[in-house]
Amino acid sequence: MTVWNRWFGRGPERSSRPPTPSDILQQKTDAKVSGRLDKDVRFLQDLFGRNDDFVIRTLQMFDSRPACLLYFSNLVNRDVINEHILKPLMGAERPRRGLRDARGMKQFLAKRVIYYGEVHYEHRLAKVAEALLRGETILLVEGLDEALHLATRNVVERAVEQPETEQVIRGGRDGFTELLATNVTLLRYRLQTPNFRVQMLTIGRATKTKVGVCYVEGVANDTLVQEVLDRLQAVDVDGVIDAGTLEQFIEDNHWSPFPQIQNTERPDKCVATLLEGRVVILTDGTPFALIVPAVFTQFYQTLDDYTERPLMASLIRMVRIVALIFSLVFPSLYVSVIAFNPELIPTKFAVAVAGGRAGVPFPAVVEVLVMEVTMEVLREATLRLPQQVGGALSIVGVLVVGQAAVAAGFASPITVVVVALTTIGSFATPAYNAAVALRILRFVLTVLAGIWGLYGVMLGLIAITHHMLSLRSFGVPYLSPIVPGDWQGLKDSWLRAPLWWMPRRPRHLFPQDPTRLAPDTQGVILQRPSHPLDPVRPRRRR
Repeated sequence: MTVWNRWFGRGPERSSRPPTPSDILQQKTDAKVSGRLDKDVRFLQDLFGRNDDFVIRTLQMFDSRPACLLYFSNLVNRDVINEHILKPLMGAERPRRGLRDARGMKQFLAKRVIYYGEVHYEHRLAKVAEALLRGETILLVEGLDEALHLATRNVVERAVEQPETEQVIRGGRDGFTELLATNVTLLRYRLQTPNFRVQMLTIGRATKTKVGVCYVEGVANDTLVQEVLDRLQAVDVDGVIDAGTLEQFIEDNHWSPFPQIQNTERPDKCVATLLEGRVVILTDGTPFALIVPAVFTQFYQTLDDYTERPLMASLIRMVRIVALIFSLVFPSLYVSVIAFNPELIPTKFAVAVAGGRAGVPFPAVVEVLVMEVTMEVLREATLRLPQQVGGALSIVGVLVVGQAAVAAGFASPITVVVVALTTIGSFATPAYNAAVALRILRFVLTVLAGIWGLYGVMLGLIAITHHMLSLRSFGVPYLSPIVPGDWQGLKDSWLRAPLWWMPRRPRHLFPQDPTRLAPDTQGVILQRPSHPLDPVRPRRRR
């Protein structure tokens, strides 16, 4: 039973240990600010006194009343504290009246003394401790039964730069950063509507990570928004380090290789999905936003498809889809044809293939699997090495290893070509997590092709299709709008129809306002152009 509990998540009983500051806060969640300065400061000092960056600054205010400022020096803006908080408090003159009770004291401090915009009051000591950990400054005053929160947080942040994981051809060059406030600002800059909503949550017992749920009220379905909030509020974990942690907790199918939640670094992409009726989840500390719900068609589409004309965008999208299918089935088709059905190959090409494989001692399936594993190792090594070395390794490694494998007789030239084309096809998939899913399934199809040939490939494709049909993302079928069929959605699936042919939002999202393009606008666009500067037309006489 002990081994069973250890393997499946129920460990041994915890040994007795001294209470930690978290335990103390949990036990005294209802403790309130008493108004006695020495008692309240002692409580906070017992919690954070062992930190060298915890500052307790005592002072005498205008009427010789003792007060105390508490903050973590590495999380606050010290200039703001000195100029806008300490200086007014210590330099203000005692008012003639208005300080008879605590209410008058609070109003006088907030309205006439402290030169700062964001001032809040809190009477629970546990919330005061959480505010300190967030980087706020706390002002405790003798006789005042509430603490003043001053938002003086100052965390070093990375500048807004172009996203590194998503190449931008024609669009905004700004990307999300690690600070949640900056990311919300980037969204509000593009969505200047009062319907844009951001609901903040705190997840993680130790990290206290801020999570923002963004949506457009009147467009996003209320049931979808509530489901997202319910799933996030149900997450009770010690720490949330990255958005990928939340993704694993709130996705529908945890064992599927296909991603059911889309991530992005681009604010303009998030705005486009918000206007469709989706929900965006921002996590403090990571530059990646989560988009829910997600369907399979989103992972081979890019925002650049909508900034180009429909013919060019449709052609590029079709090339991307061909590369996606190519990277999935090409190695398995090669193995099945070489090992089981060589009569399907044209005669001249069959002779060339047989000549290339004359000195190879391995079956085709082993040969392809060895080369695929080698390419995966080279790809992983390229990602983990420094940028200056990774590019050289990818080029030299592929050339040297491929040529050496052919010269040594471990692989045939046609196998190297097949594996190289498959790898290039996988690079054409815009979403990295979707490309990883195809790489996993490629190995499965290759093994099935080595066992049963084309029959095994068809069985594998049927199983993959069946699995994709069974997937759902927050209730939305994964293959929408293809299955179930939606004519409006099909205009933006395999091809990209003109924008004025898509006046309605995706139906599978059940938006509250389905209309995206006004009918009058569509009529003006589709009417015959007027050509006011046509040189063939006779000039009008004055």
